[in-house]
Amino acid sequence: MAGCMGDTDRTLACRNSEAAAHLKFISIFIIFFTSVIGISLPVVLARFFQGKPSYDKAILIIKCFAAGVILSTSLVHVLPDAYEALSDCQVATKHPWKDFPFSGLVTLIGALLALFVDITASDHVEHSHGGGGGHMSPDKEIYSLIRAHDETVVPAKKGVELGRSIELGEHNIVIRDRIEELAKLKQKLVSQVLEIGIIFHSVIIGVTMGMSQNQCTIRPLVAALAFHQIFEGMGLGGCIAQAGFSIGTVAYMCFMFSVTTPMGIVLGMIVFSVTGYDDSSPHALIMEGLLGSLSSGILIYMGLVDLIALDFFHNKLMSSQAWLKKASFIALILGSTSMSILALWA
Repeated sequence: MAGCMGDTDRTLACRNSEAAAHLKFISIFIIFFTSVIGISLPVVLARFFQGKPSYDKAILIIKCFAAGVILSTSLVHVLPDAYEALSDCQVATKHPWKDFPFSGLVTLIGALLALFVDITASDHVEHSHGGGGGHMSPDKEIYSLIRAHDETVVPAKKGVELGRSIELGEHNIVIRDRIEELAKLKQKLVSQVLEIGIIFHSVIIGVTMGMSQNQCTIRPLVAALAFHQIFEGMGLGGCIAQAGFSIGTVAYMCFMFSVTTPMGIVLGMIVFSVTGYDDSSPHALIMEGLLGSLSSGILIYMGLVDLIALDFFHNKLMSSQAWLKKASFIALILGSTSMSILALWA
């Protein structure tokens, strides 16, 4: 309890509603601007490389950097913050929060929820593009088509009969086009679920800052969150760039990411002005902890399963070129390291 009193004394010394409001108005514009830069950069780079021989390789490396950012965001930023909120002495001294590790449980629920959404959406794609019963899921169909392509390439190269070679060549083109179509559908699904998890996280950050009246906390957060949004935006933008969305959809997804944290700040300021609801109250800490744990679980699943595992174990381009696999792993490490270093400030 003494620790709680000490924390309260330090917080009261930094509380200044007028100074905090001024910092929050500045942060709205800074965070919006840096978010636009972060999410637009990989999209613009993808457009620049499109049609060039290095396009697929550049997109893959950008995506691996993005996967590192997403994984680091979930494990180094979101989950520790959620755990800290639920471990606060105002919460952890009461039932049922002191009796059970709720941050871990809700993280698990978030991961299972992401898996459920992944399965459900894949089934929807299967029925809408395959006509229903008896068809494989998009992932299984991709892998089976790759195997079929590998099996037909060998006789086609032997050229035993010209007619047979032409037939196999046309078959391989059909298989390749189908693989590309299914991969695009899968990547679109990944990008959409990923944006949901990131938006959860961004809303929590924004609302928490908006409700805070502690200028000592807000001041360093403004600069740290600016870099945070750049790297997180690059993570999401890298996935969007590979999904092949229309220009309108890309613009909409980029806009939603860019405005979510600023809108969260505005919402937090409104909530505080109307209700006086403090970000350090037990109810606010519980809500922050639960939502943070949920978004962490979603991001962990998406980072490991739909980004890292999919590319490093099932990407034919990466498997065929050792240097590309090494470059992709380095990009993964750089993305993870860049986002992890920001945990020193935010």
